Amino acid sequence: MPYSMTAFSRTSGQTPWGEITCELRSVNHRYLEINPRLPDEVRSLEPQIRDRIAQHVKRGRVDCNIRLQQQELGAEDVNVNTDLVAKVITVADQIHAQNSNLQPLRVVDVLRWPGVVLAPQFDEDQVGTVAMECLEDAIHQLVDIRRREGERLLSALLVKLEGAREIVDGLKNAVPDWQQQFRQRVEKRLEDAQVELDPSRLEQELVIYIQKSDVSEEIDRLDAHLEELSSVFQQDQPIGRRLDFLMQELNREANTLGSKSIDTRLTQASVELKVLIEQMREQVQNLE
Repeated sequence: MPYSMTAFSRTSGQTPWGEITCELRSVNHRYLEINPRLPDEVRSLEPQIRDRIAQHVKRGRVDCNIRLQQQELGAEDVNVNTDLVAKVITVADQIHAQNSNLQPLRVVDVLRWPGVVLAPQFDEDQVGTVAMECLEDAIHQLVDIRRREGERLLSALLVKLEGAREIVDGLKNAVPDWQQQFRQRVEKRLEDAQVELDPSRLEQELVIYIQKSDVSEEIDRLDAHLEELSSVFQQDQPIGRRLDFLMQELNREANTLGSKSIDTRLTQASVELKVLIEQMREQVQNLE
């Protein structure tokens, strides 16, 4: 089952220090490219984050954005280092006794002193655990969305594939008749123009021209590529790059059909085939 490369997921989790949010956004890319944007509190987890994403996503550009929205501290969360406060006040009194012109120490000045106000101790391990849990949930969401989108793309591709098969099957039966009709038209025009040619020479030239314009090999290769395309659709692994190659081969054969055309109906069939191949190619660009 093919997977789409385009998806978005978002999860969140709570810690004593605030809410962690994880967003994953994947878009088309030739290879796998992972771009984490992490807060300093979990930056050490970047190798693990890259590894977890790479285990589930094989192709595409994946932007991983993890944020920590720290909550405001309540009165019950604030502790004061009273020993340090006493030392600061003692030193301030000593300095003021030596120079009475100095402004007395204010309470707000004491609270601003480094180490006086003690916030709850930050536990990086706990925050990291919640961040990885959010990442895991986001990855599962992302993969599920990519799978569902891949199913829709596959349905659309199968319709286009069936249309291409109908054109190729029609060519298998029609090309011999078109070659015969071409021979008859040439002979009719020569007859109307009352041009006398050596019959054996005429036959030789017609055979050479029809051989040069023979598209049986191109039709056989188109048929084989379409069969391979159908087989690749059933594979349970990343298939996008293989499909890219098959689209190029199909388009090459369709172009050759048009260049060798000896009948307007063959030209029209070539154009219709190229339209279907281009539509498939656009869809294939979204597959992993």
